[in-house]
Amino acid sequence: MASNPGRCLIAFLALSLFPAAPACAQDRFAAVPRMVQPFVDKGEISGAVMLVADRDRVLHLSAVGVSDIATGRRMRTDDIFWIASMSKPITSVCIGILADDGRLSFDDPVEKFLPEFHGQWVIEEQSAERRILVRAARPITLRDLLTHTSGMGEYAVTDPHWTLSEYIKALAREPLRFQPGSRWMYSTAGFDTLGRVVEAASGMPFAAFIQRRLFDPLSMAQTTFWPTEAEAPRLAHEYARNAEAGRLEETPIHYLYGGAVTDPARPALGGAGLFSTAQDVARFYQMMLHGGELDGHRILRPATVAEMTRKQTGLLAARPGMPWGLGFCVIEDPSKMEANTTLSAGTFGHGGAFGTQSWADPSTGIVYVFMIQRDKMGMNPDNSFMRRAYQDAVAAALR
Repeated sequence: MASNPGRCLIAFLALSLFPAAPACAQDRFAAVPRMVQPFVDKGEISGAVMLVADRDRVLHLSAVGVSDIATGRRMRTDDIFWIASMSKPITSVCIGILADDGRLSFDDPVEKFLPEFHGQWVIEEQSAERRILVRAARPITLRDLLTHTSGMGEYAVTDPHWTLSEYIKALAREPLRFQPGSRWMYSTAGFDTLGRVVEAASGMPFAAFIQRRLFDPLSMAQTTFWPTEAEAPRLAHEYARNAEAGRLEETPIHYLYGGAVTDPARPALGGAGLFSTAQDVARFYQMMLHGGELDGHRILRPATVAEMTRKQTGLLAARPGMPWGLGFCVIEDPSKMEANTTLSAGTFGHGGAFGTQSWADPSTGIVYVFMIQRDKMGMNPDNSFMRRAYQDAVAAALR
């Protein structure tokens, strides 16, 4: 069908009045849901929400599949997802806010705020029968935590009703896996620790700080550690594929340690504790692309945004072509990972354990948000087939 120039002109003029994209712009991305639908049809995922935005408005928002296989409830664009490790950049921005406030420095030792981290031990040698520990050569710093170079591992045993303070004190008793700054090793517990640093430096509960200084000014009203009972019907259910049965089956979020999704007594864990929508995540990255400001609300200084989204890990090996900034993955060589080939060097963002993805490309000004809830994909979620299909379709539309 031939395009209608008059209709497109009207839609173009309306762009300055309404934040959502007009029909002509939506048509440009019509292939995006079509490229993801086959993964629903094959039973690889239950459904997905796909968003594309520029610095100022949403260009495309669509949904395919279902959010609940048992009831057949259709996936909606405002459904709420566990964003898992996509929480980490949000937690890191809270540290950046406190740095701008003069409450802390990225190079401060963690023990300055949490004395339980003083005098840590490092595993020098370990076998099934014994461990040899030595003292850490230096204290771990906030920068170490933000770049996954602290030596902190994970803590497998916790309680859904521990306070954040109780949990972090237990973490502090664990020896480091290596000398601070000497290696890169992903640590969700390190970002949980940063949430506790926010509490100590600000004098506020972490959840209250993140609400007041980030979620409220950015109008991220659907982002929370604790979805309410009223919001529960909008939660996208989590699934893993049973290969023998050839179907998706519901799976728990192990990171909640047995706590209910809606239980407000769970601690606010900055490593992977947040739930959100595609639209809310997009607003966070639009703020970052605007140098720390959105809709007249200044969150970070431009220099702080630049510091957080540049390579910080030097020659330490992280993920292929993807070193770390301060809380953000930074794409250095897009050719090193198939899903990154359509993105520019300097793109920053983060993925989540159940396949959610969020990226901002400063070269093009494009924000990518891809939301699914699929565990145990048998591959790196950052390089999933679904993400690659979504981003290839977006790239084709942008061309």
